[in-house]
Amino acid sequence: QLKLVESGGDLVQPGGSLRLSCAASGFTSDHYAIGWFRQAPGKEREGISCISMSDGSTYYADSVKGRFTISRDSVKNTVYLEMNSLKPEDTAVYYCAADLDLATVEDQCVLSLLDYWGQGTQVTVSS
Repeated sequence: QLKLVESGGDLVQPGGSLRLSCAASGFTSDHYAIGWFRQAPGKEREGISCISMSDGSTYYADSVKGRFTISRDSVKNTVYLEMNSLKPEDTAVYYCAADLDLATVEDQCVLSLLDYWGQGTQVTVSS
């Protein structure tokens, strides 16, 4: 059974940093992708970064490019999202999602093609 577990959400001051983790289990193939999405109250869900677990290709939304870094540990089947220079507008529930690597990581993020979701972790950026 596919399972994703996020962790690392917290309250942080503007300009601060956080690292989110997404641990995946139950995949029978090495060819899958994991992405990070976020949803703030009253806003649409946004795909902010995705990574292919097989070849490491990545995608970043413009809103986080240069501030967030996605990485993978293929042995642990875990994906990390390093978030720096956090802004109040980064406040949201952050979800990780995964699915087979059947499209580009950009399409998987922008078109939200990933079908398996974690429970979410709250990130609040406030002074």
